[in-house]
Amino acid sequence: MIDWDDVRYFLATARAGSVRTAAKRLGVNHATVLRRIAQLEEHLGAQMFEKRPAGYRLTPAGEEVLELANQMEATSHQLETRVFGRDQGVRGLLRVTLAPPLATHLLMPDFAEFARLHPEIEMEIQSSGELANLTNREADVAIRVVYDRKTLPLNLHGLKGPELFGGVYIARDRLAAWRAGAADPIRWIVVSQNGVSDWAREGEVSAAGVPFKTTDGETQIAAVRQGLGMTILPCFVGDADPLLVRAPGSGLHIHGTLWLLTQGETRKTKRVRMFTEFLSRRLAAHAPLLAGMSASRD
Repeated sequence: MIDWDDVRYFLATARAGSVRTAAKRLGVNHATVLRRIAQLEEHLGAQMFEKRPAGYRLTPAGEEVLELANQMEATSHQLETRVFGRDQGVRGLLRVTLAPPLATHLLMPDFAEFARLHPEIEMEIQSSGELANLTNREADVAIRVVYDRKTLPLNLHGLKGPELFGGVYIARDRLAAWRAGAADPIRWIVVSQNGVSDWAREGEVSAAGVPFKTTDGETQIAAVRQGLGMTILPCFVGDADPLLVRAPGSGLHIHGTLWLLTQGETRKTKRVRMFTEFLSRRLAAHAPLLAGMSASRD
């Protein structure tokens, strides 16, 4: 009999095109992935992949297995969600996925409060820039910033939350030095995959043409605190930081709307309902901060 776990490792590698990437997504080492694929190949008596310089490519046999494996996965997820949705007990695992800034700068006190109120619920916070697949049961609840409601998958159930705004922020000391005529150039601090939006350039403080690039949001915040220049941050991050202030003359810009998302049968589970109802109330309380109404000005 085929081991479903072997099939999962095969699917992850086929989708990633790389054993190392598949291992990272599965949370194991690459040797485990190779061993699982080898077990599947031995059981089926056929080679699943060809190793090429650009990565792992499916063989004709692998292509056939992929089609059937996708069907197996869909059936497995359907079974899991139906059974999970009938679970009306509170005890159990609750997995929540969201972007790191929302977890670390806004919602962790709320998660902690929920955990204290319900010690029988095992919480797993998946703080990542990657979007977990709710349909595949990678998470039970997703907290996402949605720019266009039409982009939400039709199979997800959503609770609409507050709108999220961002602004341009600079260190208080750096702004004071600029006003005193400091000659040091003020740079734009940007996360490497993002540029500087036109709306952000409309303030009174002009920046040098050479940016300072970071690869993640926490490094971006550390850089602006050090007085390297200005950066775009969500209001709930910038306004709450005593070392930062909005750049004079700069406005706010809507980044999107927060949504609490669940999938089909999963949302019927008691612990999922309890969590989404609790967090919906907490997000409503955070609305002024999210909208930039708790302004940090100098």
